[in-house]
Order: sequence, then structure tokens, then C-alpha cells
Amino acid sequence: MGSEKQKVVIIGGGITGLTSAYYLQEIIKKEHLPLEIKLIEANRRLGGKIQTLRRDGYMVEKGPDSFLARKTSAVQLAEKVGIKNELIRNTTRNSYVLAKNKLFSVPDGAVLGIPTNIKPFIFSGLFSVMGKLRASADLIIPRSKVQTDVSLGSFFRRRFGDEMVENLIEPLLSGIYAGDIDQLSLRSTFPQFYEAERKHRSLMIGTRKASINSGTEGFITFKNGLESLVTALENNLDSSSILKGVRVERIEKDRNEFYIELNNGERLNAVSVIAALPHYLLPTIFSKYEFFRFLSNIPATSVATVSMAFSEQAVKKPINGSGFVVSRNSDYSINACTLTHKKWPHTAPKGKVLLRSHIGRVGDETVVGLSDTEIEQVVYEDLQKLLEITEKPDFTIISRWNKAMPQYTIGHKDRVDQLNEKISRNLSGLFIAGSSFNGIGIPDCIDQGERAAGDVIRYLKSFCEN
Repeated sequence: MGSEKQKVVIIGGGITGLTSAYYLQEIIKKEHLPLEIKLIEANRRLGGKIQTLRRDGYMVEKGPDSFLARKTSAVQLAEKVGIKNELIRNTTRNSYVLAKNKLFSVPDGAVLGIPTNIKPFIFSGLFSVMGKLRASADLIIPRSKVQTDVSLGSFFRRRFGDEMVENLIEPLLSGIYAGDIDQLSLRSTFPQFYEAERKHRSLMIGTRKASINSGTEGFITFKNGLESLVTALENNLDSSSILKGVRVERIEKDRNEFYIELNNGERLNAVSVIAALPHYLLPTIFSKYEFFRFLSNIPATSVATVSMAFSEQAVKKPINGSGFVVSRNSDYSINACTLTHKKWPHTAPKGKVLLRSHIGRVGDETVVGLSDTEIEQVVYEDLQKLLEITEKPDFTIISRWNKAMPQYTIGHKDRVDQLNEKISRNLSGLFIAGSSFNGIGIPDCIDQGERAAGDVIRYLKSFCEN
């Protein structure tokens, strides 16, 4: 690299883009590289779907509320930006599934619905005797001979049968992706189950061994809200490197330089670009390049979170757990509900209840488009039936997320790999990352952001060497 500073542009100020910016800045300073960063975010705030709201002594997460403890990249990033001491684990692990219009405890030891302890599974009222016998066949069913990608639904039904899938596995998995498990890709969503079958044959045995070896369970958040991580990242970045409230209109590459047109009339030049954006925005921004067009056809589900605050005495039938997920065979509009005041006691004043419900999934998105009043009524009626609530909420916060949940349908990984190959051939120096591509959770996005930062540095060094 020459002595004159060259620009690396990161488009998108969600957790992926912020992570890329942070790790790029770290490498640039450490290695004294002649590079400068520009992070461009269309909104006036950073963090994307990570938003923490404080009201009347409550702490409400409008987007995600936590991340998996077993995925360590978020914890490592928190340590780097100086807020590791603010991390806390959830206090209540008992959870429920609403099936056949009744709440059942998720069997102890179940990992995403896969039993790792046979006794709680055998005594669970979630399944009939025949359902339990069919699910137990996982212990003797041979490995699948199919080498191509398959749906989650077909994979799990083959091993456990329909009843276990519909009453337990489907509510848990679709609660994560807001999708149809008969369309979602096994390889792109839960490759660990594919590997468990390949290695151990039985998913029960493989998942049990993996759980024992991982040694880390549950969820983690920050005592001052998830937005603490966003704030800490922003505070660790040079303020001059951040551009908010400006949208990228178009990007083209000529020889070794990218030309980036902004909606304020400005034009930036860059030697490398990280696009940390939803997939459906890329075909417009890179309109000159036909190989992005297929991204417009990748589905993305609209969802909403509905947080309701109550006094403790208003809930006549409380449950002893962190929340519940809802099976599709139940007559309810909500997909899941977190008893936030129990899962995270610091989020509600003493004597108060905070319930966070989720609505919207593939095949049932119309509810997200209802008015606030209608959504509040639909959710309240569901909660009233289940928890016998006798008072109206003190307040309700509705957060809509349009096209927020990209659907990793069968063959997703191959399509992303092919796209990256075409980008490498035609737009070398461009790297794509974010929830649309290689994982939707916060640690997944952090992993992608860090990887993209490393890719940029490797590209520029190899470019200079050549």
C-alpha cells in the first residue's frame, strides 16, 4: 500500500457493519496501515434492529433481547470495547410450549427440541405414547444417504416423526427464524444437526454429547440493555469515520476503484467496500451487475414485537418460567411470549410484569400490518386466555420489523457461495455480510463483520503484492 491514505467504505450501521468498522480500525492502527474507514448508515442512529427503550422504570428491547451464550464472539467483542462486566445471564430457564391449546413444559434437557435426557421426554404430556415410540426410533434409524441440502422439516420428521416435530421442534425452530421448517435449509440454519447425524447417527446421542462438551447454555444480555454494545462500539470508533442519515444510491467499480453515489449528491471513492445490508437492497445499489438480481427473490418475513407492562396482581395465572412458544396447531395469533420480568428481572420494577410477545411468520404476516390498536387487542386477548389477565396494560410498545427475517430456504448456502464467487471475479474488493447471508443471531452477525474486516485487509495486501 502506498503512503497516501485510501478509503474503505462500510455500508450499513447495524451490528455487522459496526463490528467490521471496529475490527478494521483495530487492524489499521495496530499495523499502521495507510487506510481510513467510512461507515455509512441511512438512519440517524446506529445498531439496526438492536434498540433498547427505557420507560417508567422498565427496560424494553424493541428488537432482539439477548444472544446465545455458547456463541462466544459477542462476549469477546464486549470485552474488547470495555463492557464485559455488564454481561448477565438469564435467571429462569424453564420454558413452555403451547400445543393443543395447552401449555406444556419443554422437557428438561431438550436442545432446540431434541431430547438429551430420555426420562423427562418419556414423562412429558406433550406427546402420545405412539408419538414417543416414533420419536425414540431416532436411536435406531440409520443415517440419511442424501448428500444435498434438505429442509429442516423433512430431516426432523424422518428421525422423530410428525408429532414431535409439530408439538415441539417446529415451534422452537420457527420461533427463531419466523419461517416454514419445510422450506428452511438444514445446512444453512442448523448444520450442527447434520453433523451430529453424520458422526453419531442418532440425533439424541449426538446432541447430548455436543451439549456436554459445549459446557455453555442459556442466554446473555447487558444489564443496561443490548444497545449498550452499540453505544460502546460507536464510542470506540473515530467519530469522523461515521456518516449517519445518508443513503447509498449506487455503487460501480472501474478498474481498481469503487465509486459510491450518495443521496445527498456526494460521491466517494474506495479501494474496498463491505456491504452489511439486507439482501433485497443490493440489486438496486449494484444495479449495473445482473448477478445480484436473484436476491430480490429471496423471501424475508415481516415480524413485530409487542411489549406489555402490567401490575403483578393483574396476572391471575402466572407461569413459573421464562416464557413459551406456540405450535401452529394452537388457535392463537402470537408465536411466542417472553416473561421478560422473570427472564431478566432487571427489566421491570418490583411488583411489575413485562410480557414480550412475537407476531408474524411465514404464512401469517398480515397481523403485522394491522393498526397498533388492533395488534394490541389481538395480543392482549391471547395473553388474557393463557394467563388470566384482569387489567389492561399500563402501556404497550409495538415494534414492527418489515422484511426483517431473511428466509434461508433449501440451497441457500450454495446460492450465497455462488454470489461470492461472482463478486470475487467481477467486483474484487467487495464483501457482503449480515443476517441475510450466514446467520441471523447477534454472534453470527459479529462473526461475519469480523471476517469481512479480515477479508478487506487480506485483499488489499494481496493487491499490493501483485
